[in-house]
Formats: sequence, structure tokens, C-alpha cells
Amino acid sequence: MSASTETAPLRIGEVAKRVGTTTRTIRYYEEIGLLRTGGAEREAGQHRTYGEEDVERLREALRLKTLLGVSLEELRELLAAEEERAALAEEWHHGNPGKRRRREILDRALAHVERQAQLLARRRDEIAAFERDLDERRERVKARMAELG
Repeated sequence: MSASTETAPLRIGEVAKRVGTTTRTIRYYEEIGLLRTGGAEREAGQHRTYGEEDVERLREALRLKTLLGVSLEELRELLAAEEERAALAEEWHHGNPGKRRRREILDRALAHVERQAQLLARRRDEIAAFERDLDERRERVKARMAELG
């Protein structure tokens, strides 16, 4: 990804403010390959700049990280899958693929959706287990309160 030419480039502080994170998080995400702009194409001494697509990628990364509670490696996989899904959609709509290629595109898109659904199901199961644990704790506390009268 590169900084978008459609709008004025954004500096790292502006991006952090827009997505509700810190500049440190953005730099770290760049360092581990989750965000591929800012420092990659800049000249020495120049500020990091970002485009709207970078803002959206970062926003999606933070949303997935929070919502699904995924590791950074899982997040990297999800974002790569999302990029591939977007490329497949672009090919579908603008590339005039034949019937066979359309089937391949749909198969790959389905695999991406299924991966996200698996992560969501795992997260839901973890939350349900935690909720059961809290319910048990609540009942133990209530029982002890009843014992005290």
C-alpha cells in the first residue's frame, strides 16, 4: 500500500487521532508488517505520511484485534486475507474473468470468510466459557452470603 494521492497525505499523529490509537502503535504495526507505509517510501529526515487506504487498513486491524482478540500473527493473516479478498473482488468486478476463474475467485473468497468465522466462533466460545465461570462464581458468592444470613 502507498499513501493515497486522492487526498492530502496524513502525518502519523493525524492518523493516530483519526483511528483512536497511539503513534507508537502505528510505528509498531509498521515494524511487524501490519501497516506497510509511512516509513517505507520516505526519504531520510522526512515525516511518515499516510493515505486514506492506510487509515482504513489500520482501523480494520484495530477493530479485528479488539473484536476477535486475535494474536498479532493471526491479525497479520486476517489482514492479508482481507487484502486478497479485495483484490479478488476487484478482479471479479473489473477484470472480466471467465466462468472457471470466477469459480476460483468464489472458492478463495469463501475460504477467507470461513477463516474469519472460525476465529469469531473461537472468540464466542471463549467468552461463553468466561461467562459460565462468572456465573459459577456469582452463585458461590450468593451461597456464602446466604450462609451468613
